[in-house]
Amino acid sequence: MIRTVLKSSVAAAALLLAACGNGEQTAEEQGTQMVAEAAKPAMGDWGVDLTGLNKAVKPGDDFFAYANGTWLDTHEIPADRSSYGVGLIVHERAQERVKAIIEELGAKGGEKGTSEQKVGDYYASWMDTETVNKLGAAPLQADLDRIAAISDLSGLTEEFGRANYVGGSRVITAGLGIDPRDPNKYNMNIGLGGMGLPDRDYYLEDTERFQNIRAEYVKHIAEMLTLAGIEGGAEKADAIMALETKVAELQWVRADRRDRDKTFNPMTVAGLKETYAGFDWDLFLGSGGIEGLEEVNVSHPNVIEPLIALLSSESLDTWKAYLSYHIITNNASLLSEEIDNADFNFWGKTLRGREQQLDRWKRGVSRVGAKTGLGEALGQIYVKRHFPESSKDKMEVLVENLRKAYGERIRQLPWMGEETKKEALAKLAAFRAKIGYPDNWLDLGAIDIERGDLFGNARRITKFFEDFDVARLKRPTDKEEWFMMPQTVNAYYLSNFNEIVFPAAILEAPYFDPNADPAVNYGAIGAIIGHEMGHGFDDQGSKSDAKGIKRNWWTDADREAFEERTKVLGEQYDTYEAVPGSFVDGKFTMGENIGDLGGVGVAYVAYKMSLNGEEAPVVDGLTGDQRFFLGYAQAWRRKMREETLLERLKSDPHSPAEFRVNGIVRNVDAWYDAFGVKEGDALYLAPEERVKIW
Repeated sequence: MIRTVLKSSVAAAALLLAACGNGEQTAEEQGTQMVAEAAKPAMGDWGVDLTGLNKAVKPGDDFFAYANGTWLDTHEIPADRSSYGVGLIVHERAQERVKAIIEELGAKGGEKGTSEQKVGDYYASWMDTETVNKLGAAPLQADLDRIAAISDLSGLTEEFGRANYVGGSRVITAGLGIDPRDPNKYNMNIGLGGMGLPDRDYYLEDTERFQNIRAEYVKHIAEMLTLAGIEGGAEKADAIMALETKVAELQWVRADRRDRDKTFNPMTVAGLKETYAGFDWDLFLGSGGIEGLEEVNVSHPNVIEPLIALLSSESLDTWKAYLSYHIITNNASLLSEEIDNADFNFWGKTLRGREQQLDRWKRGVSRVGAKTGLGEALGQIYVKRHFPESSKDKMEVLVENLRKAYGERIRQLPWMGEETKKEALAKLAAFRAKIGYPDNWLDLGAIDIERGDLFGNARRITKFFEDFDVARLKRPTDKEEWFMMPQTVNAYYLSNFNEIVFPAAILEAPYFDPNADPAVNYGAIGAIIGHEMGHGFDDQGSKSDAKGIKRNWWTDADREAFEERTKVLGEQYDTYEAVPGSFVDGKFTMGENIGDLGGVGVAYVAYKMSLNGEEAPVVDGLTGDQRFFLGYAQAWRRKMREETLLERLKSDPHSPAEFRVNGIVRNVDAWYDAFGVKEGDALYLAPEERVKIW
C-alpha cells in the first residue's frame, strides 16, 4: 500500500492533445493555447510551482532539492505535525470537508439509530472534554481490575486472547488475513507482537540516540501507570522494559518480516498444538471469539516456542504490569486530557518530534471518519459532494492508458523470456481498478452510540468490527470490500485480489489536476498509478499470479535475472543516509522502490504515447520531459522531523521522499537527457549501472 495519483487531468489532457493533430497549428502552439485557455491549476500557471524550485542546485546533483529546495527552505513543519508537504495539504482539505459533514449531521440530530444520530453523537462525545476529564481513568478501571486479578497462566492467556477487543497488547498475535493459496478464503495468522517501540532496533541499538529514547520510554511507562492509580510505577516500568527487550531480541529483521515465502507457514490447528505445546491455544483463540478453526498460518515459526517460554520465565506480576501499561496507553485518547497529554508527550514529542498535540477536532474527525469508526456512513456523503462521476470516468481512462503502457514495457523487456512475459501480461490484464468509492457500503446499524459516553462508544465500535472479522472466517472473501475509505488520501494494491484501489480524496490537485499540463499529471498521478500497478510485479507481489494465488509463474532464469536487478537497486538504497548515522534499508524498502521505479518508467511511456507522435510543447522554456519529471518531484514535496524520519527508517517500507525522487530518476535515461545530466554530477550513474526492471 502506498500513495496514489490523480487522474482526471491526465486523461482529459491526453485526449485533448490527441485530437489536435490537424496540421493547422504546431504542437507548441496547441500546447500554449491549451495552457492559456484552461482554468488556472492549483500549482503555478500550468501545474508546477516554479517558485518552489532552487535553481542554484544542479538537477544532476540533487533533483529533489532543485525541484523543491526553495519551498523546503521557506516552509516550516506545523507544531502539531511530524511532517509537512503535498500529502498533508490534500489530507487537511479532506479533513475540513469531513468536519463540515459531521457538524451538519450533528446539527440535524436524528432519531436514535440513524447515521445522523450516530455520527453526531460520537463526535460530540469526543469533543465533550468536560465529561472526559471528570471521568479521568475511571472508564478503564474494570479492565485494570480484571488484569490485577489474573492469578495464573490461564488468566494471562485469556487476556492475550481478548486483546483486540479492549485495546490491549500481547506477545503472541492472531490476525485475520486472506489465504495466499486461495483468494476466496480468509485465514488466521499467528505471529510475534508485544513491543511498544516501533522496531527491535529501538531496544537493541547501542547509540546515544536510542539510549535516550529507551530512558524516556521507561519514564513514560512509569508516569502512565501512576496516572491510572497503579503503585510502584518506576519499578514496574523497568521490568516492562526488560521484558519487551527480550521480545525484541526474538523479532525478525525488517526485510524478513515482509518476505511472503518466509512468513507463509500453514499448519493445522492440531499441528499448532503439537508443535507449540505448553500454551492453551483453545483458550487463546476462544477468548477472541475464534472457534472451529482448522488451520492457521504461523508467520514467524521459530519465535513462538521462545515466546511461550517467556510466559513462564517472567514473573506474573511483570506480565500484569505489562498488560496494564499497554491497555492504558492504547486507550489514552479516550481518557482525561491529563492522561492523553502525558501519552502524547512521549509518542508525539519524544518519539516523533512534534511540538504540540493536534487540535481536538482534527483528531475527532479522524476517529469518527476512520474505516474502523463510522467512516462508511461519512464516505457515502463525501463522494456525493466531492467526487463527481466525471472524475471516476476520467480516472478509468487514465488507468487504461497506464495499463497499455505497462504492457508495452513488459513486451520489450530484454531480460525476460516469452513464457514469463505471457504470465506477466495476463496478470496485468487481470488487474482490477477500484476508483473513488465502493459500490456496496457496510451496514453499521448494529453499532449503538450514546452522547456523553466516549469510551463506551469506542468499545462498541471495536467490538462490532472484531466480531465482523471473526465471522468472516466462516465466509468467502468479499472482493467488493474496500480497505480504505473514500475520504482517505492514499491508495493501495492488494495482491490477493490483484486489484489497485484509489480512494476519492487522493484524486485531487496537485496529485491530479484537470487544469494542469498533461506532462505534470503523468509525472504525478501517472507515476503513482504505475507505482500501484508495479506492486503486482515487485519482489513480493510477483509471487502471486493473475488470480491472486501465491504461485511461482516465473522460469528460473527469469527470476534469477529479476533478482539480479533488484539486488543492485537495494544496494543503491543502502547507501542513502537519511539521518546522520542511519541509512535506508534497501531490502526492507525494496517493494516500494521497485514500484516507484516502474511507476515513473511506465508513466513516462504513457505520456509519450499520449502525444501521438507529436512533439510536446515548450512551456516557460521547459520541455514536456522536464515538466514530467518536475511534476513527479513536486508530488513528493515533503519535509519531516528527524525523529519521525528515524522512526520511518525503522518501521516504514517506503523510502524517505528525497530518495523516492533522487533514487529513482538517476536510473531513468530520459531524465539524463531532459536535464543534461553528465558524468561528474552527484547523481550520475553510468548507463550500465542504471537499474532497469519493468
